Amino acid sequence: MKPIAYTRAAQLPALLQQRILILDGAMGTMIQRYKLTEADFRGERFKDHPKDLKGNNDLLVLTRPDVISQTHEQYLAAGADIIETNTFGATEVAQDDYGLHGLGYEMNLVAARLARAACDKFSTPEKPRFVAGALGPQPKTASISPDVNDPGARNVDFETLRAAYYDQARGLLDGGADLFLVETIFDTLNAKAAIFALDELMEATGERLPVIISGTVTDASGRILSGQTVTAFWHSVRHARPLAVGLNCALGATLMRPYIEELAKVAGEVAVSCYPNAGLPNPMSETGFDETPDVTGRLLGEFAASGFLNIAGGCCGTTPEHIAAIAQSVSSYKPRASGEKFLSNLLDAA
Repeated sequence: MKPIAYTRAAQLPALLQQRILILDGAMGTMIQRYKLTEADFRGERFKDHPKDLKGNNDLLVLTRPDVISQTHEQYLAAGADIIETNTFGATEVAQDDYGLHGLGYEMNLVAARLARAACDKFSTPEKPRFVAGALGPQPKTASISPDVNDPGARNVDFETLRAAYYDQARGLLDGGADLFLVETIFDTLNAKAAIFALDELMEATGERLPVIISGTVTDASGRILSGQTVTAFWHSVRHARPLAVGLNCALGATLMRPYIEELAKVAGEVAVSCYPNAGLPNPMSETGFDETPDVTGRLLGEFAASGFLNIAGGCCGTTPEHIAAIAQSVSSYKPRASGEKFLSNLLDAA
């Protein structure tokens, strides 16, 4: 047996055992601060596009790259070790809603290059920074019927998802991503399409990047939308041998605690990540969410003190101020580890 030979971010497994790494916060929350107009989203290139484009945040890597680069740099300045590419919905499946066909690869390539440049600007030998190529959940689901009158109906199939994810991942890889992050998973079958595509791509290219898988518990049932508990979700994706598994979005840290604790127990051989929302939605708040940076930082610090975390960050409603507070709060705690079994899943047959 020998360890997986990562061709990028090879130092990540060791870093995860030395300290809790910091993931960035919400991209969408930061974009809202710019109060961009339809013209900003269109730019010159798409000024005559027949559909409205406002709200298509992924498109900004092409039309307002300055906004994306500034956001990356603010999170890095706040202490993030890992920043996500602005590619949550940058696939052919998701972009179809805007009538933007054929842009998947380009959007991911450019997004990864923007994040790469920001990381290279802030990296030092003592604190390297990493680009996580973000693969979102897609607006269509392979497991759940969109028609309450027809349980067998589907609006997307596995092959369509696989092809979209492959195209996305290829752009991220070519643009300089260090690792892949399959995130905000509400349907495990969609996630499996992403995992399959990543395996295909890495086999075809000879590159081997770390993979982080992050699910989303949608309510107090403790299940993801397609019906699995946290434990069942882990057992459904552990074959991918991720570097880390975790939870993000939907819930604030207070409501997420029992589920991240459960995951930390059952996924003993891998690292655990957690990047919750800034509490509950509040339309009267500047960020749209209730929690101030000190509250989110304190709650993630409690997770770290309890031994749950290897990676901590923020999702919806979090800002660079939240990430700085989280970084400060968790810095005095050791990362979660599980003795000799920790990261043992990263072994290949000799």
